[in-house]
Amino acid sequence: MDQPVIKIGVGVVIVQDGKTLLAKRKGSHAAGAYGSCGGHVEFGESPLEAAKREAREELGIEIGNVEFASCTSLHKDGKHYIDISFTAEIVSGEPKICEPDRVESLGWYDLNDLPEPLFEPVAIVLEAVRTGKRYFEIQA
Repeated sequence: MDQPVIKIGVGVVIVQDGKTLLAKRKGSHAAGAYGSCGGHVEFGESPLEAAKREAREELGIEIGNVEFASCTSLHKDGKHYIDISFTAEIVSGEPKICEPDRVESLGWYDLNDLPEPLFEPVAIVLEAVRTGKRYFEIQA
């Protein structure tokens, strides 16, 4: 019998000039929710390296001013993730949809007027930025 596996996720929320860059998701996971870029940490890769890679792969941008935002133990829907999230700014490139099978639209949103629903890990990062809380546990 296979043992359950805890996966390591990484995300990066782009925040610049009081706005955040969000992508409306499509496909199977959290379709219709607004998220940022992120994915799994690959073997031999640090969470920071993974965040930079995901920004390049998903949005075609290079990021800088990367800061740790939060760590979340997310255990729901039969999955268990340790999610490490960062905030960052764009240092080069113009954001574009690089994975059209997973992203419906891309846009900048005022931090005080965000679209709904937000992808849960992004909502957690924005709460961390707002409150200074850095560790979260979510179980369903």
